Amino acid sequence: MITDTIKLGLKENWKQFTLLVIVNAFVGGMIGMERSIFPQFANLQFNVDSKTAILSFITAFGISKAFANYFTGKLANTFGRKNLLLIGWVLAIPIPFLLIYAPNWNCVIFANVLLGLSQGLTWSSTVVMKIDLVGEKDRGFAMGLNEFAGYFAVGLVALLTGLIANKYGVTPYPFYIGIGISIIGFLLTAFWIKDTSAFVKKEQTSDQSTALQNVFLETSFKNKTLSSVTQAGLVNNLNDGMIWGLLPMILFSLHYNNASIGVITAIYPTIWGVGQLFTGKMSDHYSKKAMLFWGMLLQGFAILLIPFSSNFYVLSSISAILGLGTALVYPTFLSTIAQATSPKQRAESIGTFRLWRDLGYAIGAILSGITADLFGIQYAVFIIGAITLVSAIIIKIRMPERIKLSKECLDVEELKEAIRSNKKIKIIDVRNNEEFDQLHIPTAINITVQNLKENISELDKNYQFVMVCGKGGGRSADGAKLLKEHGLDAIWLCGGTNEWMNSESAIASGSQIR
Repeated sequence: MITDTIKLGLKENWKQFTLLVIVNAFVGGMIGMERSIFPQFANLQFNVDSKTAILSFITAFGISKAFANYFTGKLANTFGRKNLLLIGWVLAIPIPFLLIYAPNWNCVIFANVLLGLSQGLTWSSTVVMKIDLVGEKDRGFAMGLNEFAGYFAVGLVALLTGLIANKYGVTPYPFYIGIGISIIGFLLTAFWIKDTSAFVKKEQTSDQSTALQNVFLETSFKNKTLSSVTQAGLVNNLNDGMIWGLLPMILFSLHYNNASIGVITAIYPTIWGVGQLFTGKMSDHYSKKAMLFWGMLLQGFAILLIPFSSNFYVLSSISAILGLGTALVYPTFLSTIAQATSPKQRAESIGTFRLWRDLGYAIGAILSGITADLFGIQYAVFIIGAITLVSAIIIKIRMPERIKLSKECLDVEELKEAIRSNKKIKIIDVRNNEEFDQLHIPTAINITVQNLKENISELDKNYQFVMVCGKGGGRSADGAKLLKEHGLDAIWLCGGTNEWMNSESAIASGSQIR
């Protein structure tokens, strides 16, 4: 089988993983193209002064990206990750041209709808593909590398466009960067990126995660781990939407030039990006709940300090603290969801999370814009900061410390696939000798549940033990529990010998076991 030749891991797949990191840097660069200059672009080119109107481009971006995220996750298993990534790059190519030649503000809004769709398809695909490649061991580190590449590129390109705009004007030269990014990103994907669906099938052979009954509802509301992460993701991007739209306006009102605005606004995503090289790895070893709580708390306090500051170095420090808080949570969001879901449902759960997370852009832009127009920018900042602190408290109260919920039993088809893949598995039939002789699973050994404890010392800890009885869940569940208590990897077979016999011929014939 093809899964026999596939190995999960960062080292094992470093070439393809590195290519995906590079591709994601180009994805992030498309966002950075707008990051530091758009409020001035709106004002100078189209005479748009209203905070709500200016932030409408973020609203359009957030809504379109949110739904693109969801459908990318939903369709990843059907259409393939690489195909969706390519479609995202096709949508990105016309965006810089639309911004350069836009005759009115509506055309700019349309360009940002395309940007949102493109980002949802490209960024979601690269996230899922990296998770597919590395398996469970280095998942946090992998997400840290992914988000580092993307957000470091956001900061770098934001800095470059700010410097170019300061020297040559806000259009067209800053948008030339986007033309190069989109074309190179498409070519890299088309010729060098490979689909990762086979890696999902490989991981499924040994996965024991509990399947979600309804991925959307569990991720959004019902599952305490997933819903806690989802609300924090929404709030994170809610405050990011405010920073994206209002921070350049605040700095402009303080009479900073485009170059200085570019520096301050670039520090936040740059620290965010670089920090994830470390925080991603941390999330593999330290409490994910603690990292999410402290990250959201840092963000909230940093935002609340903005209205009290006007000094360049103080504002730069606040931007750095905000970046650090975001770096703590961003790779942890994704590694937590990956750990809490099965490989088959992972893409859809991540897509659902990213749907809500990026709706935060739209909610943040609308809330910030209306509040700023009615009461002033500082009140908009205070509200967003307070909401961020509340999100940290929700993480603290609602999210459980234990993330992964293992399945109680292994399905027959999963057991067969594991056997075909030459996994280190031993099947132990815990029924009495007469029952075993009457009918049993091929390769199973017979150790009655009464005699199991005295034979534990003879069992090889390098194997996973699948406990079997007649119908499953009785003696086999007791046997699995006993082995787990003695430090062995054990699980019982769903449906027991009867379920196996329904799908395959037995060694000996006989009637159904009562």
